[in-house]
Amino acid sequence: MASNILFLPFRRSHSVNLTDAIKQYISSKYDQHPDMFTKDLETIEKLRSVATHAQEPHPSNIPKLQQYAAQLIWLSGKFPIDIGVEFPWYPALGYNTSRPTSRNNLRFELANIMFNLAAMYSQLAMSSNRSTPDGLKMAANNFCLAAGVLSHLRNTILPEIRTEPPEDMDLMTLECLEKLMLAQGQECFWQKAVKDGMKDATIAKLAARVSDLYNEAGDAGIQSDAISSEWIHHMTAKHHHFAAAAQYRAACDSLEKRKYGEEVARLRDSLTCVNEALKEQRYINKVVLADLTGLKNRITEDLKRAEKDNDMIYLLPVPPKAELKILDRANMVVSRVPKEIAESNSMLGERGELGPALFSKLVPYSVHLAASIYVDRRDRLVNGTIVEELEALTNKIHEVLRSLNLPGSLQALEKPLGLPPGLVAHAEEIRQQDGINRLLRSMEDTKKLMYTDQAIYQEGVDILRSEAAEDEGARRKFGTERWTRPPAEQAAPKLYAQINEIDGYFKAATNSDNIVKTKLKENEHFIRLLSGPDHELENYVPSGRRPAITGDVEREAGKLRGSFNEVSRLESRRRRKIEALRTKAKQDDINPELLREAARLEREYPMQTIEAVQFEGLFDKRLQMYDADQDMIKEEEDEQAEAIKRLQDANAAFLIARRGDQSTKKREQALQNLENAYFKYKEIISNLDVGRKFYNDLAKIVNRFRDEARTFAYNRKSEASHLESDLTTRMSSLSLQQATTNSLHQQKQADAQNPNYGATAHAEEPLAAPTPTRANVPPPSGMWTPEVGIRFGGVPTSSGNARPSAGPPQDGRWDPAQGLKFG
Repeated sequence: MASNILFLPFRRSHSVNLTDAIKQYISSKYDQHPDMFTKDLETIEKLRSVATHAQEPHPSNIPKLQQYAAQLIWLSGKFPIDIGVEFPWYPALGYNTSRPTSRNNLRFELANIMFNLAAMYSQLAMSSNRSTPDGLKMAANNFCLAAGVLSHLRNTILPEIRTEPPEDMDLMTLECLEKLMLAQGQECFWQKAVKDGMKDATIAKLAARVSDLYNEAGDAGIQSDAISSEWIHHMTAKHHHFAAAAQYRAACDSLEKRKYGEEVARLRDSLTCVNEALKEQRYINKVVLADLTGLKNRITEDLKRAEKDNDMIYLLPVPPKAELKILDRANMVVSRVPKEIAESNSMLGERGELGPALFSKLVPYSVHLAASIYVDRRDRLVNGTIVEELEALTNKIHEVLRSLNLPGSLQALEKPLGLPPGLVAHAEEIRQQDGINRLLRSMEDTKKLMYTDQAIYQEGVDILRSEAAEDEGARRKFGTERWTRPPAEQAAPKLYAQINEIDGYFKAATNSDNIVKTKLKENEHFIRLLSGPDHELENYVPSGRRPAITGDVEREAGKLRGSFNEVSRLESRRRRKIEALRTKAKQDDINPELLREAARLEREYPMQTIEAVQFEGLFDKRLQMYDADQDMIKEEEDEQAEAIKRLQDANAAFLIARRGDQSTKKREQALQNLENAYFKYKEIISNLDVGRKFYNDLAKIVNRFRDEARTFAYNRKSEASHLESDLTTRMSSLSLQQATTNSLHQQKQADAQNPNYGATAHAEEPLAAPTPTRANVPPPSGMWTPEVGIRFGGVPTSSGNARPSAGPPQDGRWDPAQGLKFG
């Protein structure tokens, strides 16, 4: 049924399986069992089914859409945006309404529900009885609510959708629709003012604002690919229509104020505006055309009367349009977001208007994300800062001991025969750990992790390269002017930045792995000795003769042993501190505090989605418990520096006392090699543990990178498919149009070559038809001419004599006496 207002059509969808996707996500990402939420799963499925089938303009359908939308807003704080369900929706506007767009995106689902809510409000306004004041108020209210939902969709939901919005929900389309709803709402207030018989000046202000809003809607619609030309023509006609109506009412006001010259000027401008509107008459419906025609007739009649009265009676000057005062505007409409949308979280609850909040017992996803962020930050502080610096201090001790050839020099002197107890203990420790075999297995496991991570990373890179190649191929095929979407690197700069970032991780890890391999290669022989039986160690360590120990040597050796034991005790204490710190970090469970903080945030900010960044203050406060451990680093460094200084002094005195004694030199070196190998063994184990943890952590990063690459490529491929289809359709239409243009061009060329085709055919102003003149050329013999008149054979001439009948006439005329002859 034709109408002078427009409404939004509904977007349609198919059913999807939300239950399986949510259950799978809860199972994989949360500590809670999905069976705990069976009732909630049934409810969300029902809410979606009811909302997607609410396709009739009835007030009872409004709560169905609002309830599902409120739950989707609430769930965004519980689940990530890509929950694992492809939501299919058919466009409501544009030229591809038969092909659905699917996104694995909760915000995309919410955007479609919001669009349908706006459509519902617009159709309720359309179905209102606008012939009554109450019906007009109801229609205006619904148009304002439709505009508010569209505004909320454009300003709040779309920025969080993370993917390219559908064609009929881009920014310009939504702005056009919002302004259109406001224009129609303002039109209802104008209509009510007319019905109520309000002053002409007031009606003029209302009409002027209607014209402005239609103009804004039309300007935005021109920039949209989804707004049809029919709608744009409608909005253009309405813009000029209400500009004319505003000037007409202002003219009536001028008449009442006895400003007769201004009345004429405004009526003339009103007539100009309505004629502009009528230029769209081929494209607008009969109702709008009838409104325009009626307005023009009324303006024309009033203008004739006003001009006649002014010319004959008032004789007032008619001001030009430029001198007319611009009409004031009376705006009666505003984009009003329903409180069920703007304050949806506060309206959820056991007694809430929108029903209970689903999955309320599920720990919010942002809390899990915040917990993982805290664990990562804590581990980097503990392992990457405190423990790493303490272990660096310990490594410095081992370097000093190696440079001083300790404890080998002491062991050779104190036990010239057999194996020192410390060396035997170290060898036994390595044997119990399976020594060299453990290292080799650990290195092989680390290599497998690396290859797995590299394969996943390479898969993601190949996906992006393949998508970029397809995009470049399409760009070459259609040209950069038609294939206007940005290249992949510009469309997803953060995703592409991860390529070099992750590649840098692999390069750094490869360098570290090579360093570990070098360490093992340099010390493998000695580690194998320590892993073997004692008799192989005894064969390697030469026995020396018992040297003659002087009093000075014995005294200095005792001091050196004391200093060495002090350093060993320092290292042992530090090792126990490190273990205690790691135990402290392992037992550091922030989840209870996070849940309390999340509950507080939900109470105090019910409208705000909880984000991990909101827990930063809690993180900082919680990490303060490790301040004392950070202060310990400086204390350990100072204590170690003093202990090493005493050790170096004692070793120097010991070497002076033993000057010239070479009896235990070979034994010292052998024992020191084995001692160094033991510490290298421990160092390599630590390095391999760090490497294994690194590749396990990197696995999460490359898996996420690959998944994001898959999602991005899928969305780009879908977008490319739609774009290519549109371009193919346009190019086909363009080819047909070009063929028609070429045909017309050829026809024009043929006409131009015709001598009868004159340039006057294209003259802008019509010329007076020339008076026909006949050329003074004698006619061929036997051709009748008007000057001769009509004469028949045998008729008497003016002289009264008859023409002789014998023989044919000499001038070739037909002789009736001869009859009719053929051939």
